[in-house]
Amino acid sequence: MREFMAALFFKFLILVAVYNGIPICFADLSNGGSGFIYEGFRSANLSLDGIAELTDNGLLMLSNGTHDSSGHAFYPELISFKNSTKGEVFSFSTTFVFAIRSEFSAVSAEGLAFFISPTKNLPGGRQMGSLGVFNLSSDAGESNRHLVGVELDTFQNPNTPDLDNNHVAVDIESIDSVLQIPAGYYPDDRNNGTFRNLTLISGDPIQVWVDYDGTKKEIQVTLAPLKAPGKPRFPLINLKYNLSPVLQQSMYVGFSAASGPFVVRHYILGWSFTMNGGADQGLDLSKLPKLPSLEPKKVPIFFTIGLPLICLLTILAAVLVLIRYIRKQRKYAELLEDWEMAYGPHRFKYKDLYIATKGFKDTELLGSGGFGKVYKGVLGSPKQQIAVKKISHESKQGIREFVAEIVSIGRMSHRNLVPLLGYTRRKGELLLVYEYMPNGSLDRLLYGQPKFRLNWSHRLQIIKGVASGLFYLHEGWEQIVVHRDVKSSNVLLDGEFNGRLGDFGLARLYERGNDPQTTKVVGTVGYLAPEYYKTGRATTSSDVYAFGIFLFEVVCGKRPVEEIGPGEDMHSVEWVFSFWNDGRIVEAVDQKLGNDEMVKDEVELVLKLGLLCTHPDPKARPCMQKVMMYLNDSLPLPELSSTGLSASDIMIAYGKGFEDVSMAKLINSPSSLGKTSSTPLTFVEDSFLSGGR
Repeated sequence: MREFMAALFFKFLILVAVYNGIPICFADLSNGGSGFIYEGFRSANLSLDGIAELTDNGLLMLSNGTHDSSGHAFYPELISFKNSTKGEVFSFSTTFVFAIRSEFSAVSAEGLAFFISPTKNLPGGRQMGSLGVFNLSSDAGESNRHLVGVELDTFQNPNTPDLDNNHVAVDIESIDSVLQIPAGYYPDDRNNGTFRNLTLISGDPIQVWVDYDGTKKEIQVTLAPLKAPGKPRFPLINLKYNLSPVLQQSMYVGFSAASGPFVVRHYILGWSFTMNGGADQGLDLSKLPKLPSLEPKKVPIFFTIGLPLICLLTILAAVLVLIRYIRKQRKYAELLEDWEMAYGPHRFKYKDLYIATKGFKDTELLGSGGFGKVYKGVLGSPKQQIAVKKISHESKQGIREFVAEIVSIGRMSHRNLVPLLGYTRRKGELLLVYEYMPNGSLDRLLYGQPKFRLNWSHRLQIIKGVASGLFYLHEGWEQIVVHRDVKSSNVLLDGEFNGRLGDFGLARLYERGNDPQTTKVVGTVGYLAPEYYKTGRATTSSDVYAFGIFLFEVVCGKRPVEEIGPGEDMHSVEWVFSFWNDGRIVEAVDQKLGNDEMVKDEVELVLKLGLLCTHPDPKARPCMQKVMMYLNDSLPLPELSSTGLSASDIMIAYGKGFEDVSMAKLINSPSSLGKTSSTPLTFVEDSFLSGGR
C-alpha cells in the first residue's frame, strides 16, 4: 500500500510540473539515458544569452525583433551522449515546435537551428549569416569542432552554398551543410508524389523531429505543420552519418537564431528530448502556449496625412484641365525617345495610324495570328492604302538596335519587296506600317478556296518576282540580307499579281566579306536547310533552299510537309524527287492546273530548279543570280544527275537526317485552309516581326 501511494504521488508531481511548463527529466545513469519535456517554458530552467527571453505566456523567444542580433537557449545540464570519449554515440530523439514571424511575410535575415555543442560559448554567437552558431572566420575549422546542427534556414547566404531561402539542412562542424533539402513534408507514401512544401517563415507553428539511430548511424529529420495528424511516416532527411567521431562524451543541446536588418521573431513553443533509445517523449500539443497575434504594420505618417493632403490640393487645382487633357491624349499615347528622332520620316504618329484604321476596328482586320493583328488603313492626302501590323513589344533584343535594323531594311527599294514605310511605338505594342497589297498572301490562293484561281502564267510570274526580290537581298543591296523565312505566306500579291517578298522579322544583315554568325535556329519547319539545323548559320544558301521549297509550293500546290499516314510524313522534296526519279516529273504539278494552260517545258524547268535549290549539299545549290538566269533561259539548267543528287542523299537529308533534331520542339504546323499564315518557329526573341501576314 505504501509503494502504491508513493507511485501515485510521483505521477501527481509529474502532472503538476507539466502543467506549469517545468521540464521533466528522466535519468538512468547505468546506460546514459535521460530526457526532458517542455510543454511551454513558463518558469523553465534554461540557460539564455543574447536577445533570447521567456515571454509571460510561456514562449521561448530566441529573437525579439532587434536588428542584427542573435539569441541562444541551452538545456542547462550536460547530457551524456556516449559511455566514454571513444565510445559509440547513443541513439537520441528530439521534437520541438517553432514559428518564425517577420515584418515582411517573405523576407527574413536568418532562420533558426537546433544544435549540439561541447560548450555554451558558441563560436558564431554574434556573427550574422551563421544562424548564430558557426564561426565564419579563417580559423573556423578548429572553433567549429564537435558542433552539430539542424538548420531551418530562411536566408540564402551568398558566402555559403545555400540551396535557397527556405530549406532544412544538417550541419556538421561547418556552416557548409552536409545535406540540404527544400522545406516540406510527406503526409503519405513518398512514391505517390505527395510531397508538400512548407514555408518556414509563414508565421504558422511547425513541428520538427530529429532522430539519430546509434546502431544504424543514421540521422533523420521530419517536418509537419502543427495541424498535421502526428509524425509523418517518411522523413524529409535520411542521412547516413556516424556521429561518434564528432560528438564528445558530454554535450549541451539548445537552439540558436539570428535577426538581420528586418524585424524577425523566432519562437519555440515546446521541446522534448530523449536519450539512449528510450520511448519518444511526445508533446501534448494542446498544452502549448499560443503565439501572439500579428501586429498591424505601422503606416508612416506621411502616407496617412501628408500624401492625401498633397493629392487633394493637386486634384482640386487642376482637375478640370487634367481630365480633358487625359481623355484626348490617352487614345494617341506613344513611346518616343530622343534617339528615335534621328530616324526621321520612318516614325509615324500613333494618332495618324489610329485614324487611318478607324480606331483599329474589326471591320478593317486583314488577318491575325500568333504575331498579332494586321489592319487595313488609308493614310494622308493623297490617300495611300497601308497595312498596319500590331505586335508585341516584349522582346529581349534592345529596342534601339531593333528599330535601327527596321530602318535599314526600310531603306531597301525593289519592285518585288513589300515596302516597309515606317513604325511607331505605344505602350506594349510596336506598330509597323507597310504598303497595302490588295490580293493578300500567296498561301491563301494556293491552299484556300479563293474566288480567283492562279493559272500557270500567274504562278511563273510570281516565281520570277520572288526570285528577283531575293536576288536583290543577296547581291543587289549595300549589305547582304538573309531573309530566313522565305515561304508562300510571306509572299504578298499586288494588284497585278506580282509576287512581293515581305516580313523581314527574322532577316539578318551582315557586311559583304564577313561570315554570318552562329545563332539559334529560327524559321519555319519544312523550309529550313538541313545544314542550318547542324551549324546554326543562316546563309544565302539556306535562303536558296527555302526558295526551292517555295517553288514546289507554287507548282505542286503542296505544303512542305504533309501527313500521308499515321505518324508518317512526306516532305515535298521527296515527293518531287520520286517523280523525277521515275522520269515523269511534270506529273507532280498541281492538279488544279489543266494540261491545256501549262507549259510543260517551263513546269519541268521550275521543278528541276527546285530540286537543285534543295540539294542536300549546300555547295551544289545555285546562287540567286544563276537562278534568275535559269528562269529567264539565259543559262541552261545543268543535269541533276551531274550534281550527285541521289535517292540515298534524299533519304539521309529528309529522313534520318532530321532525327537529330527534337521535332517535338521544332514542329510548326502550317496554317489551316483559309488562314493567312502560321507563326514561324523561333527559339529566341530575335524580332518583333515573326509571323506571316
